[in-house]
Amino acid sequence: MPLVQTRGAASAQGFGEFAQAAVAANYIEEVFSCFLYTGNGSTQTITNDIDLSTKGGLVWIKSRTDTSGGATSHALVDTVRGSSKWLSSNATSAEATNANLVTGFTTSGFSVGNTAYFANENAIPYASWTFREQPKFFDVVTYTGDGTTSNTISHNLGSTPGCIIIKPTQSASFDDWRVWHRSLTSQSYQLKLNTTDAQANVGNFISQDSTTFTIGYTAVNQSGIAYVAYLFAHDAGGFGLTGTDNVISCGSFTGSTSNVNVSLGYEPQWVMIKRTNSSDNWRLYDNMRGMTASNGGALLYADTSGAEQANNSRISVNATGFGFVDDGANTNIYIAIRRGPMKVPTVGTSVFAPLTYTGNGTSGRLISGAGFPPDLLIQTARSTSENREFDDRLRGGGSTAMNALFSNSTNAEAVDSGSVQLLNQDGFTVRSFGNGSGVTYIGECFRRAPSFFDEVCYTGNGTAGRTITHNLTVAPQLMIIKRRSAASFNGWPVYVPTSTAPRTNVCLLNTTASAADSSYFNLTAPTSTVFSVDDHQDVNASGNTYVAYLFATCAGVSKVGRYTGTGTTLQIDCGFTGGARWIMIKRTDSTGDWYVWDSARGIVAGNDPYLLLNSTAAEVTSTDYIDTYSAGFEISSTAPAAINASTGTFIFFAVA
Repeated sequence: MPLVQTRGAASAQGFGEFAQAAVAANYIEEVFSCFLYTGNGSTQTITNDIDLSTKGGLVWIKSRTDTSGGATSHALVDTVRGSSKWLSSNATSAEATNANLVTGFTTSGFSVGNTAYFANENAIPYASWTFREQPKFFDVVTYTGDGTTSNTISHNLGSTPGCIIIKPTQSASFDDWRVWHRSLTSQSYQLKLNTTDAQANVGNFISQDSTTFTIGYTAVNQSGIAYVAYLFAHDAGGFGLTGTDNVISCGSFTGSTSNVNVSLGYEPQWVMIKRTNSSDNWRLYDNMRGMTASNGGALLYADTSGAEQANNSRISVNATGFGFVDDGANTNIYIAIRRGPMKVPTVGTSVFAPLTYTGNGTSGRLISGAGFPPDLLIQTARSTSENREFDDRLRGGGSTAMNALFSNSTNAEAVDSGSVQLLNQDGFTVRSFGNGSGVTYIGECFRRAPSFFDEVCYTGNGTAGRTITHNLTVAPQLMIIKRRSAASFNGWPVYVPTSTAPRTNVCLLNTTASAADSSYFNLTAPTSTVFSVDDHQDVNASGNTYVAYLFATCAGVSKVGRYTGTGTTLQIDCGFTGGARWIMIKRTDSTGDWYVWDSARGIVAGNDPYLLLNSTAAEVTSTDYIDTYSAGFEISSTAPAAINASTGTFIFFAVA
């Protein structure tokens, strides 16, 4: 047995209390965060909503560009060893003491000090990955080697580990980071996190179960040497409303020069990949740095101090896993973590934010204040004529801008040419032509969340009756599809709840046309896991790429519905308590525009500015068509036929 074995703050109370506390924290957004920030050269607090001070865990920080000191090492700091102790995944060095790197752990993240290079140099961008200790997800253990061939160490992972990474924290004869992974050839094989080496058979390396792991290899059990071990679970369940959802997977795949799809059962937000049969780097990808449905975005290597590489095209994500393009038939291992949030939202402000700004003519301007990292942004000028630009995290962008789609156009995706540069942690960054001097703008930010909004990117196969997997967790009530790789034949098909047979009624987001019978959605109602499309080129042409935006009614947060006009004042009850902050309305029995209002531009008792999604026209500010109503919204008696014609039928989508 080890001479010394310690645990983080959470386990100081005993495993029983830790396990009990873990029952309530069963969503990935409570135990893992990828958080990007820019150093300020002083001190700052990183609020990522991960409780490290009472639960324990690991913070992994890496500069994304070279600092003033050049290439900068990774910094790994955990609650077990303490905030002043750090290790580097790309080095063999013993832990260093620096009380000014990570200065403390909080119930909602961590704080960093004014240490240059590693965590907070002024104007340097950083990536941080936070792993909270949680049964069936992640655990941190420290121990002291005893020099035997069978040293058994207790852990609190609550399941058999899928991967264990071990490092001596003091100077030792063997000082590499040793990695055991369930998909290596056998228990005797290991990898080194700080090198590109292929797997090696070292004999008697490790064995493990749901409460212990046993080490026998000298390099991880030198007598009197202190070690830290990071344990990652594999498909252990324990998350979601039923407690059965997986959030972390440790698996393997054989690569190919064409795309190989790896099935996880969920869309990942963070993936680490290592080739095992030959030399190669440890690749780190995440969706905050641009891992999208098309490419891997910015790539960092865990085994080097180098800056991130832009626009890596090897990896792509989908609703059930990820794809990877390799140099050949290589064997690769991975650790993948599920995208969040998993929790159904209860307030609209957690998933929707309208941000207004007046342009100043500069490029690279940050528009912040969303309160969450947007997944979809609808951005346009208000005071001048401009396209209605759709930008989203899953489709991503190039080196200078997001890949834009325009709801008023049938055009293909405008690759790397949007007016928005990128989506950020708390908003978005605009280019100069999305920031014209003196022009007023609106950016409406949406976050993907169960029962509210999901997005799926897929490639068409030309087959009628095809089903597409989604992660909305409920049946979508409003679906919008756009062809990306080529101009649409008709435009943006929209599945709408317009009649007793909504499967056959489709509108087009880019036109004023009324709803019409169509087989776009294969005359099949969507389910909580899939939606259907036919073989029309606007939704499923072979080899073409598409994006689908899926929305649903979420109690107290959003409402998809329809109403019959009265020509008089009409209150629409959405089940809200503080009124609607975003409203979209379309007449379906006759022609009518796609009207949009939001609270940032004004949903008040007087005039309410509106924009049209199907038009480039400037905002109209002189009308009072919508009024406040605590349960939803009120349609004024002065509203035109396009919004409130007597006996007319209308669809709407509202967000609280």
